[in-house]
Amino acid sequence: MVNLTKLFQKTFNTSDVPRKFFAPGRINLIGEHTDYNGGHVFPASISLGTYALGRKRTDNTFRFYSLNFSENGIIECTLDELSFQQKHAWANYPKGMIQYIVDQGYALDSGADILFYGNIPNGAGLSSSASIELATGVLLEGLFHLEIDSIEMIQIGQKVENKYIGVNSGIMDQFAIGMGKKDNAILLDCQTLNYQYAPIALQDHIIIIINTNKQRTLAGSKYNERFTECKEALAELQKSLPIQSLGELSTKQFEDNKHAITNKIHQKRARHAVYENARTLRAFEDLHKGNLTAFGALMNESHRSLQNDYEVTGLELDTIVHAAWEQEGVIGARMTGAGFGGCAIAIIHQDFVDNFKLNVNQIYQNIIGYDATFYLASIADGAKEIMEGEIL
Repeated sequence: MVNLTKLFQKTFNTSDVPRKFFAPGRINLIGEHTDYNGGHVFPASISLGTYALGRKRTDNTFRFYSLNFSENGIIECTLDELSFQQKHAWANYPKGMIQYIVDQGYALDSGADILFYGNIPNGAGLSSSASIELATGVLLEGLFHLEIDSIEMIQIGQKVENKYIGVNSGIMDQFAIGMGKKDNAILLDCQTLNYQYAPIALQDHIIIIINTNKQRTLAGSKYNERFTECKEALAELQKSLPIQSLGELSTKQFEDNKHAITNKIHQKRARHAVYENARTLRAFEDLHKGNLTAFGALMNESHRSLQNDYEVTGLELDTIVHAAWEQEGVIGARMTGAGFGGCAIAIIHQDFVDNFKLNVNQIYQNIIGYDATFYLASIADGAKEIMEGEIL
């Protein structure tokens, strides 16, 4: 791995040794587009993520540099001017965290120099933006001796995404990254924020991440459109049902009341949200019982619903997932993240990994015209400071 300390010292022309922080990316095993619908999600933090190295300054200037966007050079702002600026591109994510941490009443007595390096493929749907947010949050907490409750930090990250950046996403990404636990997934009720850890006992199987290499940008995609469609479906259901979210409905309640949703497209969107929530709760039970076959079947059902009812997959993701279903040793595969490109995941027996990569990529190449990329990522801890010798 690149020597980030030396790069920091060179970039900011200093001999100071910066403190190092890391926030993972995340995959969602099941429970897609349920978070902003008040349902359950089942994510896990992964060993790919964002490193943030920083030191305090003596003035109120913040200087940001990313190895991933080196062409943008050092981006500067001050504590007095933290508003969103298009020209600041990726740096708006750390700026938003600084802004809202200050707004929450936490005192920052100076600026800082911060270097970022992420090994999450940008735009792949593994939550690089939330990873940057939480890496910034734990760095500020460490450098400025703040004591911010983990849930509050997570909620600040979501607020940055919703209010500062303008994406109507739920809390799953920040929660998975902030509360991640090695070798565990998290069942999260997005309405109450109640959560439970579930040990991931994959026996002889592994989770493989497949990147379509088709980038997607949430703010520019149909993500906000889906959010609105579900909101309008909920409003029609609320005329006869005392509910606050689609996540409160059982599948039977939905079937008994779906006629209240007059727009057929909105009805399909709501059906996905309700049935996906039910699948997620069943998946948690199956994983607890060690029933990987049942868990894999639910992953497959999830993808079909995302393809047909929610319509967020697209040719690239469908090609990869359908190809994965045909391979020996695969017990389940689905898109993960918001969709519209990005990544899929598959659970596969470790003996068949090489053939899986070869065969799936060949099918993908033939149909799409370029390669997919495959990652084997372990399930890792959430955002934290990295101590010496602990570089991931």
